[in-house]
Amino acid sequence: MYIETQNANPVELYQLLTGGIIPRPIAWISTQNAQGLTNIAPYSFFSVASCNPPVLTFTNVPSRDVLSKDTLTNLKATKECVVHIVSASQIDVMNATCANFSSEQSEIDELAIETVASQNVKPPSVKGALVRYECTLRETITISEQPIGGVLVLLDVVAIYVDDAIIKENIIQPKLLNSIGKLGGNDYSYSYADITLARP
Repeated sequence: MYIETQNANPVELYQLLTGGIIPRPIAWISTQNAQGLTNIAPYSFFSVASCNPPVLTFTNVPSRDVLSKDTLTNLKATKECVVHIVSASQIDVMNATCANFSSEQSEIDELAIETVASQNVKPPSVKGALVRYECTLRETITISEQPIGGVLVLLDVVAIYVDDAIIKENIIQPKLLNSIGKLGGNDYSYSYADITLARP
């Protein structure tokens, strides 16, 4: 199989990209709108953009009929969010937040997700998240305004919370974090060290 991208439709490209670029970490992002209504949603197009300064990146990929998700709308309005790393124990409630809630509904309220106050930003933090990053909006870059296009979002990390139980000598222990990654379709994977190799 060999495909020149100009000859493929967007859905085919989406399947080939998300099916081959795996596993992808999941950013479970909480935001608030200007009126204080909370939102939380998972994003698997997610990574670190810079460590000095600390910057995270995720891409908002709209569906075929909704070009701007609540997370991006809220971020543009209030400039703040919390990025949570999803542990295996949270996979069901994380998946539930993928549902098509209206912009007038809070996933946090509807699903009774327990939260705690964040210290440097207004959006709440998920209480059970073992790692979370409090962030402010740095920049958005629109790659495409078409359905299944993308808006690249850069976030300045202003504070980091790590549960003391999963850190040793300032290093997060992957098996204790027990995070999950996104595969293609509806599949997920565990993200812990099966192989350890010393760098040559």
